[in-house]
Order: sequence, then C-alpha cells, then structure tokens
Amino acid sequence: MTDNAPEPKFVGTPAHTLGVIDISRIIELIPHRYPFLLVDKVVDVVLGESAVGIKNVTINENFFQGHFPSKPVMPGVLIIESMAQTAAVFVVETLGPKAQDKVVFLMSIESAKFRHPVVPGDQLRIHITREHARGWVWKVKADVKVDGVTVAEATFTAMIRDR
Repeated sequence: MTDNAPEPKFVGTPAHTLGVIDISRIIELIPHRYPFLLVDKVVDVVLGESAVGIKNVTINENFFQGHFPSKPVMPGVLIIESMAQTAAVFVVETLGPKAQDKVVFLMSIESAKFRHPVVPGDQLRIHITREHARGWVWKVKADVKVDGVTVAEATFTAMIRDR
C-alpha cells in the first residue's frame, strides 16, 4: 500500500444491517485457517457500527492438550485473537470492495481484562463496536460474553494493509 492511497469509504449507509456472515464468507474476508481460525460466524452486523462474532469452544481445540490437561481453560491470548478476527471480519465487510486483497493487522491492544475462565462447551459472543475509524486505521472495543456474562474485554487499534 502506498502512503498516498485514497482513504476507504463505507459501503452503502453506515447503519446498513447485514445479518449473518457465515464461515464461507469469513474465509473469503480474512486469511486465518485451521487451527488458527477462531471465529465461526458473525451475526448482528451493522456496517460501520457493530457486530457479534460467535466462537464455539469445544474440547477438540488443539490448545486444550496443554492448557491445561486436567482442567482445560482457553488461553487469554486466543480469546484476544478471536476478538481481533471478529473485528477484522467486521472492518473488511464494512469497507467492501475497497478492502479486497487487504489484511487487517493488529497495532495495539488496550485495557485487556479477563474476568472469567473460558472452558469447553462455552459459546463466546464477541461484541465489537467501532470507536473510531480514520482512513485505514480503525479502533474497536470488544466485549466477550458467555451466557450473558462478560468473560473478557479489550480495545484494539488495527491497520488495513495490502496482503
């Protein structure tokens, strides 16, 4: 990407509601693949405003072999990654064709907090809200809930760049 690249604009109206982004579309939008694809679908998408990512946590996740064998707990860094992937899907879908052949890179993580352990059988509902967007740099807030209870939260800044 060159420094003089035009700033992206929202597709349609910012308040346009999409509904569901399924796994096939997620794979088109972000480069992550097994075993590092940590979002199963994205729902309640309001372009330019918010979205909710879904991650179904199962005992079959490879990280549970070592974290921890007698009491499996999802590592906090992977919860952060699921937030970042959900945010990337939201940003790329919002930007539409202008984001084709682009990838979202994490620039910073602020105020990350882990409130409850995430265990096999939990369904993460990753609430993403745009705080600020300027050109190719976006700031989003993420709040992760299991059964309506916040288990983690953070604020991210990310940059959209050429693949």
